[in-house]
Amino acid sequence: MKEQEFLLEKYNSFNLKDIFDCGQCFRWNIEDDGSYTGVFKRNVINVKMQNNGILFKGICEDNIIPTIIDYFDLERDYELIKSKLSKVDGNMKESIKYGQGIRILNQDLWETIISFIISANNNIPRIKGIIERLSKKYGDKIVYNGKEYYTFPTAEQLKDVSVEEFRELGLGFRDIRLYETTKMVLNKEVDIDNLHNIKDTNIVRDELLKLSGVGPKVADCILLFSTLKRFDVFPIDVWVRRVMNDLYIHKEKEQDVSKKEILKIANDKFGDLEGLAQQYLFYWRRELG
Repeated sequence: MKEQEFLLEKYNSFNLKDIFDCGQCFRWNIEDDGSYTGVFKRNVINVKMQNNGILFKGICEDNIIPTIIDYFDLERDYELIKSKLSKVDGNMKESIKYGQGIRILNQDLWETIISFIISANNNIPRIKGIIERLSKKYGDKIVYNGKEYYTFPTAEQLKDVSVEEFRELGLGFRDIRLYETTKMVLNKEVDIDNLHNIKDTNIVRDELLKLSGVGPKVADCILLFSTLKRFDVFPIDVWVRRVMNDLYIHKEKEQDVSKKEILKIANDKFGDLEGLAQQYLFYWRRELG
């Protein structure tokens, strides 16, 4: 693999902080110059905003241009999506204005499954730490700019890892989940490669829910943030419940708000773009507190 670069001169709906800090990914880190460096598949890429465009530079397994176009979902018209959602109401319009540079990444399905199992009842710094330790111990090393990076381990690379070894990485109660899910994927109890061929989102969700450690919220995150790319889902966490109650439901105690109520409003208001609406609302509410 050799170093490559790609300058994207014409673009819209692209902001580094919005993309990498909106909760969809865990392997991108900000550098001193404001750029971000991340690892995905067998690529180590630095992304930097410049006056003449966005510079993507790093070690790339294949041609960097189609790799970047695919990973950053650059062929999707986010301006059209934002225009449609902005017409829903003033709240949606305001949240889009705040997170106008969000793009939903096309992340590897296996990595997304494991990352969001790790994310359950966890905070972002801890999630990132666990994923880095997992990758350093079981992934492959790539050296870029004199620094060592590690690929996310494949299911095959994790096949002989014990529950105790997972626990040593700080996984807590998730150790058994990773162990069981790895076995299920390797044994094709859930054929994750075939999930891309299934059109019905509910059927795909049901398959994901068979995996150890995957509940409804984690399943919806996998559906939204991976190469499955389903926008007709609405992951619900504490921030989403809070913003939906504050803006649309107005119950005195937000814990009394049911998932069913939230999903009905989300589907009625945002339709098949509800996943993107969720991201704008989630990011806006979490960042502003």
